[in-house]
Amino acid sequence: MRRARFLLLAMLACSAVAPAQQAPRTQTSLKAYFADASEPREGGVKLIPIQTPKGTFKVWTKRFGHNPRIKLLLLHGGPGSTHEYFESLEGFLPAEGIEFIYYDQLGSAFSDQPKDRDLWVTERFVEEVEQVRKALGLNRENFYLLGHSWGGILAVEYALKYGGNLKGLVISNMMMSIPDYNRYAQDVLAKGMDPAVVKEVKELEAKGQYENPRYMELLLPHFYAKHLCRLPVWPDAVNRATARSNNDIYVLMQGPSEFGASGRLERWDRKADLPKLAMPTLVIGATHDTMDPVHMKWIASQVQHGSFLLCPKGSHMAMWDDQRTYNLGLIRFLQQTDAGRKTVTFAQP
Repeated sequence: MRRARFLLLAMLACSAVAPAQQAPRTQTSLKAYFADASEPREGGVKLIPIQTPKGTFKVWTKRFGHNPRIKLLLLHGGPGSTHEYFESLEGFLPAEGIEFIYYDQLGSAFSDQPKDRDLWVTERFVEEVEQVRKALGLNRENFYLLGHSWGGILAVEYALKYGGNLKGLVISNMMMSIPDYNRYAQDVLAKGMDPAVVKEVKELEAKGQYENPRYMELLLPHFYAKHLCRLPVWPDAVNRATARSNNDIYVLMQGPSEFGASGRLERWDRKADLPKLAMPTLVIGATHDTMDPVHMKWIASQVQHGSFLLCPKGSHMAMWDDQRTYNLGLIRFLQQTDAGRKTVTFAQP
């Protein structure tokens, strides 16, 4: 009996010692698991320092998902708008496992907003995008660039200088010539409006009264609701992006009028350089856009490996008012390019 009792006590003692002997291994595993516990976990947000001729500033980025082969960097419009109106993509891209990255350009929303006017030139923005690419570890094995509106200008300028870094390019709702855009605005868009409204808008512009409440009273129902976003109630993301826009940058580069550009971008034209773009390229246009959809289809025929997606119900914000066409077409382009297809064919309605 004593022997059995002794053996029982010995077994209990051994079982008590075992966890103590294993503890270092368990603690080591937990320490490895929480190795970054000292670093703030910011839900994919990364502030990136940008070197400029005027000093160092930070720009805001936020990563969604993880895909080693498809990483889509989004360039918003404006100039001076924000990433927020791209939130439409959250309803489609994550389900397909596509990684995408929001990015507020310098001067916009969550990024630093210096006041030096010398910073707001296209060439400096291109170098900013390249610094963002390096900081995020993007390369030609995974890097897709989508530029919408002004972002389309920026994306093409980047592709012409740093195209070797790109796996694919998306030009969304942007013509490749501001003079052509100005002619389209005057010859097509303005002529499609009530002549009395156009006359009053022009009178206000001639007087420089762009801040006059009447100017927006005229533009909202007669221009924006038809050609910017056709939804009867604008999405919260679009309203937030509009409210946060940096008007100083916008007016300096685009100009104050909504019927054509008159700022630093007034003479921008890259039509002759499109054949230099060798990466798979998707051009997205919309029937009711502020940009000529015929011109955008032509762009796809000028690049070396171009595809064209038309959003028949869409306007400038086709990612919202023709949401499924825009997002599903974008997904198809990304997936087929990843699979090795250089040109994607879309069945247009």
